[in-house]
Amino acid sequence: MRFLGGLTLFFYTLVFLLVGGILITLSLNLVPPESVLDIFNMVYTTKDVRLALGITGILIIFISITVMQITMGKIQREKTIAFENPDGQVTISLSAIEDFIKRSVKLLPEVKELRPNVRASKKGITIINRVTLFSDVNIPEMTEKIQNMVKSRVQDMLGVDEPINIKVHVVKIVHKEEPAKEVKKDQKPQQFRGSIEYGEY
Repeated sequence: MRFLGGLTLFFYTLVFLLVGGILITLSLNLVPPESVLDIFNMVYTTKDVRLALGITGILIIFISITVMQITMGKIQREKTIAFENPDGQVTISLSAIEDFIKRSVKLLPEVKELRPNVRASKKGITIINRVTLFSDVNIPEMTEKIQNMVKSRVQDMLGVDEPINIKVHVVKIVHKEEPAKEVKKDQKPQQFRGSIEYGEY
């Protein structure tokens, strides 16, 4: 896979360098128009040159489709976590894990909002949490508590031994909103006293 990736990168770099060099040459008028016409006439009249250009075009299209399929497959694999059970393979969506983390952290009153982003790779699982905390908390202690809680919950849920890296990014610190004062039950609303005069207008 690495060899194919390196070969593809070299091929694309070579193609872009050639295209860029041709465009620069044409923009600086380094090649006379007659020479350009002679080159096109030679391409159209020489069968071997046309065959080579056709094979090159087909090769470029084939490599582009292959790279697109590999990239799309890699993206799809990164969106799920797969493990083997005795009865077959099981896949879990990363978005399902993110929703599970959100519900778990709701138990912490010090956290106003948490938005997790789960990434899976061969090195393990990385969870980046963007957190909004209330201002009356100790940030080092609270972030450590979040890390421990998220890690333990995810490990218990997945039941895998892969390394789990928990990152916390505090994006905002807000004040707690004071609850509105309730009206006492025995307190009666003030009544209007006085007379109302009606007149014609």
